[in-house]
Amino acid sequence: MELTGRTAIVTGAGGGLGREHALYLARQGARVAVNDVSLDSASAVAAEIEAAGGESMAIAGSVTDEAAVERMVAAVKQDWGRIDILVNNAGILRDKSFAKMTMADFRLVVDVHLFGAAICSKAVWETMREQQYGRIVMTTSSSGLYGNFGQANYGAAKMALVGLMQTLAIEGAKYGIRVNALAPTAATQMTKGVLSDDSLDVLNPALVSPALLPLVGEEAPTRAIVCAGAGHFAAAHVTLTQGIQVGSGPDAGEILIQRWAEVVDRADEMIPPYGFFQAEREVACAQAASTVAVELL
Repeated sequence: MELTGRTAIVTGAGGGLGREHALYLARQGARVAVNDVSLDSASAVAAEIEAAGGESMAIAGSVTDEAAVERMVAAVKQDWGRIDILVNNAGILRDKSFAKMTMADFRLVVDVHLFGAAICSKAVWETMREQQYGRIVMTTSSSGLYGNFGQANYGAAKMALVGLMQTLAIEGAKYGIRVNALAPTAATQMTKGVLSDDSLDVLNPALVSPALLPLVGEEAPTRAIVCAGAGHFAAAHVTLTQGIQVGSGPDAGEILIQRWAEVVDRADEMIPPYGFFQAEREVACAQAASTVAVELL
């Protein structure tokens, strides 16, 4: 079993996808702390794990409650001594078109998905740094990566989690902390009514959870975005095209319109290793253009 001896926390694991994640990690040998806002739901999943011969504990609390999260982390460390894996799965939906969406619903969704993941990640961060080992999985979504009607709040939060993942992966690299993102498609209470019944029939959430294993194991990558559903797995990337150097002339905007096809041409696009790569490349292109101009003179 790949994860024997490892300790994991799965948030929002009282049902749906989180439950499947918890059960899967336990089958892989991990001790699993099952978190949910409902103690009854968390306890039921923990009992399933223990009935199958695994080791688990149930911990109730909202991921938006910093004090509750700190207590959860403390309880896991007290009983098991370490925290190797955090799966930030907890989430909610408040779907409406942007015209009809209230800012209260926007804030609520961002609070649970983005701030909840940040709070939980922060709570385990120092422990993972001290251990020189950690695996964190953010739950993103195709709604964040590509957009989806009626999910401005959810999409904004889910794409923000990609940004959080990218930065934590960079900051955690020298401490053995690897951070990745999972974009699942699964039939759960959250997706009921969003997807067709035929689609829901094949989108068993249990078929998503195997995507966790490469993301939390010894040889895990970092900064990967894995899309998983119905037993299909793919990787998404935030890329940068080669682009063009236009310069600072008064007609730069007009030239940009004329050469737009070159700007968006995806041939030889790249995956920047860090955010400042964009600035570095822009400066290098500007300097190269200046050098050419001087040589032509």
